[in-house]
Amino acid sequence: MLGHLAAQRLREIRQAFRQIPQASRSFSTALNYHLDSPDNIVDLPWEFTDANKEKVKEIISHYPSNYKQSAVIPLLDLAQQQHGGWLPVSAMNAVAKIIEVAPIRVYEVATFYSMFNPNKAYVVNCSLAIQVGQYHLLVCGTTPCMIRGSREIEDALLGHLGVKRNEVTKDGLFSVGEMECMGSCVNAPMITVADYSNGSEGYTYNYYEDVTPKRVVEIVEALRRGEKPLRGTQNPKRINSGPEGGNTTLLSEPKAPPCRDLDAC
Repeated sequence: MLGHLAAQRLREIRQAFRQIPQASRSFSTALNYHLDSPDNIVDLPWEFTDANKEKVKEIISHYPSNYKQSAVIPLLDLAQQQHGGWLPVSAMNAVAKIIEVAPIRVYEVATFYSMFNPNKAYVVNCSLAIQVGQYHLLVCGTTPCMIRGSREIEDALLGHLGVKRNEVTKDGLFSVGEMECMGSCVNAPMITVADYSNGSEGYTYNYYEDVTPKRVVEIVEALRRGEKPLRGTQNPKRINSGPEGGNTTLLSEPKAPPCRDLDAC
């Protein structure tokens, strides 16, 4: 009896959805679609460079032959490096062909992770996706960094560059975005700089930790001059993630366990 009522209710729901005009639907795939633009056309030929084709082979070699689809993220990352910091749909299609999956499986990954940047022709969840500059600056916005002043860091970058979040400077050099948890909360606040200025061959992705509003502006100007600021903590009193002034505990080598043969203990 309950099964019959549930089936009847499901039919009623399906019938209600069918009566909604297609143009007014606001769920499922209606929220995510691609619009061709001059530089992002579905049928536009795209392939990896000869050097990157060798990298593709090396990446795929890390996975069993029947699990090539597991390489989707590193291959998309390589494609984005080659294409100057964003992913055209034709590059996603090329990756799908290499790993032998339906293109939608690659689109799902590329539009889910914030590390991937489809260009402005993409509409993702009713919002335009971002374009990036040669130096894409990402500010950590998770709680530890926010408590330590990440909003002031972002304000300093946006004010200095004269852009809003997810905009590119007029010279095409810089863009600013937000990223969730960079995994170094003890060094909060922090930013990441994705450097696409030299293509995939010279691509770098560096963390700058313990930053201040003044220091992030200095980092921007150093990048503008073509310099490579020292990555890691920007606090001269710290070594990596250690405390200011050096360690006060755990100063010697740890003692070995009394018995390493756990079966004999």
